[in-house]
Amino acid sequence: MTSSTSSTPETAAATDTSAAAVSTQVSPGQAPEGVAHPKTIKSYVRRAGRTTTGQAKAFEELGPRFLLPYQKAALDAPAAFGRPAPLILEIGFGMGEATAHIARVRPDDNFLCCEVHEPGVGALLKRIGEQEIENIRILQHDAVEVIDHMLPETSIDGVHIFFPDPWHKKKHNKRRLIQPPLIAKLAARIKPGGYIHCATDWEPYAVQMLQVLGAEPLLQNTAEGYAPKPDYRPLTKFENRGLRLGHGVWDLVFRKK
Repeated sequence: MTSSTSSTPETAAATDTSAAAVSTQVSPGQAPEGVAHPKTIKSYVRRAGRTTTGQAKAFEELGPRFLLPYQKAALDAPAAFGRPAPLILEIGFGMGEATAHIARVRPDDNFLCCEVHEPGVGALLKRIGEQEIENIRILQHDAVEVIDHMLPETSIDGVHIFFPDPWHKKKHNKRRLIQPPLIAKLAARIKPGGYIHCATDWEPYAVQMLQVLGAEPLLQNTAEGYAPKPDYRPLTKFENRGLRLGHGVWDLVFRKK
């Protein structure tokens, strides 16, 4: 689960991809009316954070097995995971709480997780060790470059983007991750019948997500508007607190035609 913070602390880290920006060109006219879009996709920003002793130990002990190197070559997923299985890409996972839960409840799937925030990567590695999770591999690299260079068309079975940075101010909306060029890239790489699942706790961003996903011709909404929360996505303690306070959470699940 992209970069600084979302409305909820845990989820902010979720799709909060965090580091120096990487970009791709945007073709004119791709965004639905009223949805701002930048000339480039910036999938993350730098975030402050300190790696703990436990996270550093996890890097040392588990990194060689669960961290994959970025390379400008197609990923051999069965070799990377030690087995063939449906491949799910997660863009930004924060501190890895939801990621670890989903990997445990879906043991028959492989999860390729992109996050550049070092404490978050260390935290997920620590969870992998503590919970004996085998079906996660981590790429500590910008997800846009991973998509461009390591994931050929129709090579993945699903995509998770949970609680990306909402960039609340209107002048910053163009920095949001969910934009037509990225969704087009992802749709091309998802197998027919595969899915993309996004979630946000910021309603204006949910509206933009629905517009952008709905405008992608390769995708079809699985619901009339927003989807019920799939059982595999857990509620974090921060999300539960927000719901008690009356804050909304919106899930969107689209399938590849």
